Amino acid sequence: MHYFIGIVPTDEYKERITNFQKKWANNRITEVVEPHITLKAQGGLTLDKEWIRIVESICKNFNSFSVTVSKPMFFGDDILYLSAFSEDLNMLHKNIVQGIYLSEDLIKKYFELDEFTPHITLGKTVYGLSKNELKDMAKLAEEELSPYPTIEVNFIRIYQETEPGIYKIYLDIPLK
Repeated sequence: MHYFIGIVPTDEYKERITNFQKKWANNRITEVVEPHITLKAQGGLTLDKEWIRIVESICKNFNSFSVTVSKPMFFGDDILYLSAFSEDLNMLHKNIVQGIYLSEDLIKKYFELDEFTPHITLGKTVYGLSKNELKDMAKLAEEELSPYPTIEVNFIRIYQETEPGIYKIYLDIPLK
């Protein structure tokens, strides 16, 4: 059982992304998790759930902020995502990672802190798409998912793995 933390776009933009992802019949990402901006990956989010109290404490003292979604980009050639930018998002990520006291190995394994890249995943080869389909998806995303929104963030969402590789909403935590 794993957890991760994300930021959710508006319902309207989330639906636009999901409908876009479903244009590729073999894109299984819509079965895995709802569209979100990854805030904190699985590393250190243990089954004892002690980390939830730490995250709640951090959020209680962190003001609401905005995130700007932007153009499609790639991690290598196997993952297509929409980029997302916000100094506050990066600071909240850092506060959470440091609050949970991750080992250097976990920080590296999950691309935390200096390696952190806020993003909304559109498709991956491991979710059924070919590299060519991802390239086609990137071109079409520029047309169909723009204009890119600025998202007002006043809560974060914890996701729980409910079956292998499938994540559902576990808990929303408000910001200050």
